[in-house]
This record gives sequence, C-alpha cells and structure tokens, in this order.
Amino acid sequence: MRISVISYDFWDYDQYIVEALRRKGIDAHHIKITSVTHSGFEERVINAISKTFLKRNLKKEKRKQYVLDSLEKLGHQDQTLVLNPDTFDLPTLKKIRESTDVMTTYLYDNLDRVPVECEKLNLFNTIFSFDDSDIEKYGFMKLTNYIYLPFTPKEVQNPEMDLFYITSYDNRRVALIKRLAKKLMEMGMKFQIMIIGKKSWKHQLKNVLVKIPENVFLVFSLKKISHEQLPQYYMNAKILLDLMREGQYGLSFRVFEAMALEKKIITDNESIKNYDFYNPNNILVLNEDISNINASFFETPYEKVPEDIYNAYTLDHWVTKVFKLST
Repeated sequence: MRISVISYDFWDYDQYIVEALRRKGIDAHHIKITSVTHSGFEERVINAISKTFLKRNLKKEKRKQYVLDSLEKLGHQDQTLVLNPDTFDLPTLKKIRESTDVMTTYLYDNLDRVPVECEKLNLFNTIFSFDDSDIEKYGFMKLTNYIYLPFTPKEVQNPEMDLFYITSYDNRRVALIKRLAKKLMEMGMKFQIMIIGKKSWKHQLKNVLVKIPENVFLVFSLKKISHEQLPQYYMNAKILLDLMREGQYGLSFRVFEAMALEKKIITDNESIKNYDFYNPNNILVLNEDISNINASFFETPYEKVPEDIYNAYTLDHWVTKVFKLST
C-alpha cells in the first residue's frame, strides 16, 4: 500500500504518522509544506514586493508546486491524508485528489477558527475532526489527537519543577498565565513557562507581571523547541499546564503527551471531563477565577490510566482508524 501525508506541520507532529505507517510495512511518505522556504534574502524581498503590489504570495505558489511535483515523483497513491486543507486552493486540492484513490483529512482546528470551503471539503472521502460542534453540525467523524511519545513511567523520572508549560503566543492565554503565575508564586511552586513565536518578543517586557523570583522561569522565544527536546522539559516537571486558545474546543496534544509520561494536567478545557481517561486526581479543570488550584493537587500521586483506555489513544490505533487498516 502507498500512502502520502501532506501537511504544514509547524510543530512536527505529522512525521510520527508516517513513521507509524512505515512500521506497519506501508510505503509511506511525508510531503511537508514548510520544508519549502525562501532561498535567500533576495527571494524574500521579491516575495514581499509581489504580495504588496501584485497580491501574489510567491512562497505559497512555490509550496503548492512542491506538493504537486512530489506527488508526480511518487506516483499514484492508494491513500492520501491532507492535513491543513485550508492551506490549498481548490485547483491544487483537485489535482491532489486525482493522484490518489482515497483522500482523507483530519481537521486540527474547528471551522469557526479556520474556515474551509464546502467545495474543498466535498473532495474528501472522509473528514475527521476533534471538535464536537463541527461533528454534530457537519457529520464529520470524531477523532482526537494521539499519543506519539513512547510510554515512560513516572517511576523512572525525577522532576525538579512543579509545573511546566510551553505555548505559542496568544492574548487570551498570556492573560491567564499572568494570573496563574501570581497564584503559583504565592503557593511557593517552582515552574517554567515558555512562550514561543514571532509575537512573543514584542511583549516580553510588558507581559512580565512582577519581578520574577528564582523559583520561576519565564521564557519568550522566537525559536520553537524541537520534538526531540520537548520530552526532557516535560519529564522535569510533576505537572503540565494546558490552556486553550480562543476558539479551541477539542483536546490538544499536551493531554496525550501527559498520558505518555504519566504527568498530571492543569487545564481550562472543561470538555476533558467527558473522556474516559478523565480522573480528577490526575486532571484539574480550572474554574473561572482559578480559585480551585491548590497545593494538594501537586502533592497527591498520579493514578495510572487503565491499559485498555490508554491504548485507544495511541498513534497505532489512530492510523489504523484513519487509513482503515487491519489490526
């Protein structure tokens, strides 16, 4: 079987899908759009001028052509998974559709936040979504994100931090981080918060609410942390923080990273209570004024997720369902 995964993959999650398929003996390939960038300063300037005066984004055009050229080299596919379908215009998606027997998409965002035209969605054989409102409204197939990290029991970890959080810059989340940081400092907790992305550097000074004491590490960075490095940060903390961005309703990858590493979660996502792995001993859902965060949650031990429930959220189970593979 020949399968291609086409995606933007800014955070490098989608490479794990291809690796899981290859472990099953499938001829799988990842066409990563972000691997195409400006070749140099001159090309960057030309593209800026083109966008301003000609309303043409040459980098986007270059990326679309890269996808089509890659598919031509690979030949006809049995299945193609297109993530971030909003990235492509309709003619490009039609050409991708012509290159495969089955075309599937998984929507990482809900349609309110990242709209995708009906003409595009109609090209897909199956549409998966983690968003309950979109599932109910449009009849999409329900599917969460997945556990991609290897299982690492808490017994082999020696965390020095009480809490760790890494996020892209978002006004809503940063406002909540300020309130949480103040609360955690009052509790004497040792924590590290990393805010990543182009917008973060502008706000570095004005977002520091108070003088940061020694037990707190607040980092603003343009450079993201690689997936190879992330588990080390996670394993150095007892608890992971997971805050929703505006318009988010489904579960983020943070939840599944926490499950793989047997970490507790503090989150503002109320919908997590509807899942079979929810355990109030492991997962603290913040109330509106965050008054329910307390020291006891940090002190009580993690309770293991039952094996059958854990396995239902693994990447192996995910690819089996998406590509309708035999188990």
